[in-house]
Amino acid sequence: MKNLIIFFSIPFCFCCNILQVKYLNGKPENTSINSLSKNSQIVYLFFKVEKTDSGSEKITLQEKKIVDGKLKSNPIFDESERKTGDFVISMTDANGKEIVKQLIEDPLNPTREVYGDKISRHTLTLQNAEFSVRYSHSAEIQMVKIEKITDSGKQLLFTQKL
Repeated sequence: MKNLIIFFSIPFCFCCNILQVKYLNGKPENTSINSLSKNSQIVYLFFKVEKTDSGSEKITLQEKKIVDGKLKSNPIFDESERKTGDFVISMTDANGKEIVKQLIEDPLNPTREVYGDKISRHTLTLQNAEFSVRYSHSAEIQMVKIEKITDSGKQLLFTQKL
């Protein structure tokens, strides 16, 4: 019985492998990888934030990169997770309608975990820092706006056409 199972399973595996190779070699234009690279793009925006002598933040857009690819998941903006000092990045169309909105934790006061006898968190205070944002490319997105969350609401820090 054991020999009979081995006798029938080897040709079955061999046939399945041959069919897979024929399918892949026969129609390369139908694969999703080719269509993905032609249509989907990811935009990366790289920013630098500096704390000025007066205590306010100055943000500059350092670089914009567009690469082929597709985001596996889009970041979800949750109003309840925002804290004082965090940045809200809004990508808008020409009329000011928000298309994408993301939350960036305070880049000038990052929290780091320290591992020793026990795990603890420390907040660092920096004079300058860099952060980046990524989103799926859309022709509708024309502007980027960065606001800082303060105790009294939101403070507009940066606006630029892309």
